[in-house]
Amino acid sequence: MAARMVRVWDPLVRIIHWLLVIAFIIGYVTEGDPLWLHTWAGYVVAGLVVVRIVWGFVGPRHARFSDFVTGPRKAVGYLAGLIRRKAPRYIGHSPAGGAMTVALLVFLAAISVTGMMTLADTDNAGPLAAWFGNPDVVAAREAALAAGQEFRYRSPFKEPHEVLVNITLVLIILHLVGVALASVVHRESLPRAMVTGMKRAE
Repeated sequence: MAARMVRVWDPLVRIIHWLLVIAFIIGYVTEGDPLWLHTWAGYVVAGLVVVRIVWGFVGPRHARFSDFVTGPRKAVGYLAGLIRRKAPRYIGHSPAGGAMTVALLVFLAAISVTGMMTLADTDNAGPLAAWFGNPDVVAAREAALAAGQEFRYRSPFKEPHEVLVNITLVLIILHLVGVALASVVHRESLPRAMVTGMKRAE
């Protein structure tokens, strides 16, 4: 007898999830070359994070933060049970999954902001140019190019941006490991559920 399935993830949650995956990969692979593609990938990430945060307050039950945000003790306890293959199954996000969701949203937001700060500082462009724009850098670059000279400048915001990206990459790897382990322990494909929106009812 086939298991009864229920819809858990609404279309917006699934679309945001997979678009974030694509945009992060594009941003990571391009590393600023070409700059326009890297920049727009960052804008997409920033926009998706904002929409997901809003949806976390007004969306359907399993999309809301109130459904899956718990204390660290519960998240750690779930992970310990998962390793022992005795963790309880959750229809929506598990406590650990909820904690990872919040962590990824926070770091993706920080990546977006520091990226826009870097763009403003190095090119006097982007939405934060009014606050972090550096016209002197742009002028010095143009003068160097006109003179046929090499221009080098490293924004002070670039290193924090890169560190945040690397931390996020580690979180993504841990997320994938957790998803794989939970899929085995609970005998259901969590990636497939994020595509179809459906999970086993019991």
